[in-house]
Amino acid sequence: MSRRPVAATASGPRARARPAWSTPLADPDVVRTADGWIAYGTGPVREARAVPAAVSDDLVTWRGIGNVLEALPPEAGDSYWAPEVCEREGVWWMYYSVGHGERGHLIRVARAEAPEGPFRDQGVVLTPDESFAIDASPCRLEDGSWWLFFARDVIDHERPGTHLAVAPLLTPTSLGSTAAVLAPYADWQIFESDREMYGRRFTWHTLEGAHAVVRDGLLVLTFSGGSWQGPGYRTAWAYATSPLGPWTVPGAEEDVLLRSDAEFIGPGHNSCTVGPEGQDVIAFHAWDEARTGRYMHLRELVVDASAPSVHMGGPLVHDQGV
Repeated sequence: MSRRPVAATASGPRARARPAWSTPLADPDVVRTADGWIAYGTGPVREARAVPAAVSDDLVTWRGIGNVLEALPPEAGDSYWAPEVCEREGVWWMYYSVGHGERGHLIRVARAEAPEGPFRDQGVVLTPDESFAIDASPCRLEDGSWWLFFARDVIDHERPGTHLAVAPLLTPTSLGSTAAVLAPYADWQIFESDREMYGRRFTWHTLEGAHAVVRDGLLVLTFSGGSWQGPGYRTAWAYATSPLGPWTVPGAEEDVLLRSDAEFIGPGHNSCTVGPEGQDVIAFHAWDEARTGRYMHLRELVVDASAPSVHMGGPLVHDQGV
């Protein structure tokens, strides 16, 4: 049977889409390995390990392998968010944030000899000068250079909140100078209208979950915005020829890849991988009907670098909804 993604049914109302894996996995990062694919995500610490993971031979059937990151001492934090993993120099590196609840998150790095772990923290805070930094995403360019995209808090701006940034990943455990990538630019990116932050009250905006792919010299950046708990949470995109920009956002509504609809509730925080036949595949989470958990979904992603455009294709073969 072909594993090629197929189009969704055009007739009749769409049902809620069935997730790719039956276990909640928020902020999914799906990575191609020599043996197939592995997915990492946000989840509770269990038996002194963080970061739940699952493996697949075909992007269709998934098997949980437990938590793969050795947890830090409690004083470092109790919330481990949004890991992303890459292979570099024959070693596997995990970039993640840790903090106390929703506060104090900073980005750290862990290392493993295999994608299944165990990953061990390297004792390095990559963002010591930030008040809050999350959602680290490593990206290798066609010239061989590495960059780390992430989200950080910025209050001295007309739209204060969590903005997107990037820094050269000089070595797996060190960053160069940080540069701004995207600031919030639309009202749908408001997280909360009267939010208390840093001893003041703001109309707080959020951009988060940045993930870049490189196609024919074009950098395509997908990211989410708004409140991850609210119905307005969306995933959008921008493009540039360099991590340092300038970044172009398509016109209003043309920037949106994912939004709440008949299939998905609060879809967002995606990553991208390469499918069995070389096609681009986007992984993202969405709430179940009862909003008890965020589950991983997979769809084809169509990227046209010659005339910059990005849109969602059909679901993978098993992901037809129920």
